[in-house]
Amino acid sequence: MSDTAFAPEIRPLPIPLGELLPWAVFGGLLLLLAIYFVGAEEGATSMISGVYVHEFVHDGRHLLGFPCH
Repeated sequence: MSDTAFAPEIRPLPIPLGELLPWAVFGGLLLLLAIYFVGAEEGATSMISGVYVHEFVHDGRHLLGFPCH
């Protein structure tokens, strides 16, 4: 005989929107920054000199279909 019949019912608590919104905005900003580095950090629009960022995200650029060379 199992003891699960006497276990209390566990229900997840809802997360208030006021607590979730700052994390959603932060995640969205990180996503936009990642899309910028993968998609636009190259050539004349480059904010960082050199090719280090381009080479770091090179495979991700091809995987996501961004033109590269």
